[in-house]
Order: sequence, then C-alpha cells, then structure tokens
Amino acid sequence: MNKEFIEAIEELEAERGISKEMLFEAIESALVSAYKKNYGTNQNVSVDIDKITGDINVYMSMDVVEEIEDENSQISLEEAQEIDPDYEVGDVVEYMVTPMDFGRIAAQTAKQVVVQRIREAERTMVFDDYVDRAGEVVTGIVQRDSNGTLFINIGKTEGILSLREQVPGEHFAVGDRIKVYIMDVKRTTKGPQVFLSRSHPGLVKGLFELEVPEIEEGIVEIKSIAREAGSRTKMAVYTEDDTIDPVGACVGARGARVQNVVDELYNEKIDIITWSEDPATLISNVLSPAQVESVEVDEEEKIAEVVVPDHQLSLAIGKSGQNVRLAAKLCGWKIDIKSHTQAEEGPSEEIDEPEDEIIEVVAPEEE
Repeated sequence: MNKEFIEAIEELEAERGISKEMLFEAIESALVSAYKKNYGTNQNVSVDIDKITGDINVYMSMDVVEEIEDENSQISLEEAQEIDPDYEVGDVVEYMVTPMDFGRIAAQTAKQVVVQRIREAERTMVFDDYVDRAGEVVTGIVQRDSNGTLFINIGKTEGILSLREQVPGEHFAVGDRIKVYIMDVKRTTKGPQVFLSRSHPGLVKGLFELEVPEIEEGIVEIKSIAREAGSRTKMAVYTEDDTIDPVGACVGARGARVQNVVDELYNEKIDIITWSEDPATLISNVLSPAQVESVEVDEEEKIAEVVVPDHQLSLAIGKSGQNVRLAAKLCGWKIDIKSHTQAEEGPSEEIDEPEDEIIEVVAPEEE
C-alpha cells in the first residue's frame, strides 16, 4: 500500500460514511490471515499499518520461557537475551518479519477488504433508505421475470413482486413502468430485500394521494379501504371541512382523478363513499350503489340488519356476494341483508365477515 491508498480510504470515510479506523482494523486482521496462509505459519503475528505513509510491517510475538513447548509462540530465555540481555522469563519478544514480497499480497488483500466493506455500507444505506418508505407507492421498471416473480428497479435497489402480491389478469413485460406499493423491507444474508405489492389496499390509498391534493394535504382522510384486487375496491373518505365534498374531491372534475387511478389498476371498479361515525348511516353508504330502506344496528355485537327494496336485493348483495362482502370489511360490521318482502315474511341471508379481515387505513397526519 502507499500514501495514495490511505487518501482513498479517507475519501471513502468522507463520501460513504465508512469509518477509517474500522477499515484499518479490518485490513490489518485480513493481512494477518493472508500472511499465515501465504507463508504457511501458525506463529503469533500482528500487522501494523502506518496511517500516514501506508507502510505495512509484520511483527512476530514470542513469549520468553525457560523451556520451549511451542516453537510457534515461544522463545528460550537464552535466545531472547541474545537479542537483548534485559529480557526475562515472562516477557514478550516482538520483532519485524515483513517478507520482501508482502507488499503485493497486502495490496491485493486490502483491496478485497475495502470492496467488501463498501458493499456492506451500500447495503446498509439501501436498507436505511427503504425501511422508512414502507407504505409508500413508487414507480419502478420491470427488470426481469423469474418463474412469475417480477424484480422491479425502484431506484437504488430491486424490489420483489411475488406472484402472491400480483393481481390476477395483470401482465407485465420487462421494461414496463408500473406503480407498486412498498409492503415490507427486510435485512437478509443477501442484503436488504424490498417486498412489493400490486394487490395491497395501500396501493389504492397511495394512488389517490398522488391524484388528490386534498388527501395529500390531510384535508380529506381515507378512513378505510376494502379491496378485492383486480375486481373491486370500496373506499370511505371523510373531511371536517364543510366546504369540501370528500367524494367529489376524489372523483375530480368529470371523473378525471378517479379515472387515473382506475387506469393504473387496469379498470378495477372503485366505489367511493362518505364515511360516517353513525353506524347506520355508514352501513347505508357502504352498500352503494344499492338503495337502503332501513338499518337496525346492534352496537354491542356489531351486527346490522339492513332492508333494501325487492328490486335492489341482487345489487346490494352483488355478484357472488361481493358488494355486501366488501361493505362488511369496510365498516367492520356483520351485515344481515334482506329484501322488503323477506323482512315481512321470512328469514334472511347473513353475511358474516370476521373482524380480523377488516383493513384499516390510517390517514397521514397533518404536518
């Protein structure tokens, strides 16, 4: 090594935040291993790097003993006193044993250590950067497809979009630009891994934040989202500002804002309804587009009995029960829905949604 190498290490500390002292310690430790490997010794050696000139010296350490039991680590008192008459039993003799050709080995080893530490530092920086971005929607480019799992370039790293987090019916080719939700960031032996999603309700929330300034500014809140990815989403919004229509703000002029979200989700249907703290009003709203005649609620059991006009029953339930199923997820209530005639004459069909399926979306706090 030389002075230029020392200067390069100092630049690394300044630019990448890698501690110079930690680098020197790592290099010195690696040089000890390199010395033992290349010169076939198990002797007790240490390496010292001059932090100014870059000069490297290898030192052998031997314990002074009366009778030698281990030639790799011990020296007799007689031999020690030939070096310096003041040596006594129990002292440590240290002398330089730097081989003539050790500079080449040292430079190679030091380079390997530095490259490894740079990689580790970059991995740490990537993790620190993305761990705080979990919950965000980002734009990425499809880099490769591995048995259906897509690897997305999202800037400083690749994110993983597994088959499980993709939406049925969506197909992407290498080079396509797509928006994805950062679901989780984990530190692994392969480095930080960023897990992405196209099916998470948070993607819908993030897309509306990008399209609707009132949501980004915290004027309009997204209270809850229920989604069956690729098919339909229900989203409840709310504002304390009486001058703003929260649903209208999300829909936009001539439906432009919601249409941009629908286009990004490849024509997934989106119902936007007004949130209410009154359970009966909320349940009536979430069953949109069906009309509701009456709602009776049991707040203790969180069960609602809903009556709709006869001709609205199939609309209220939805295809394969989707509408009422999403409504139940959105508000967190069990919904017992029946037609006007059924309410007067007979039993009803209960849609029972377990509470652990409820997806709550916390709106961003105002800054």
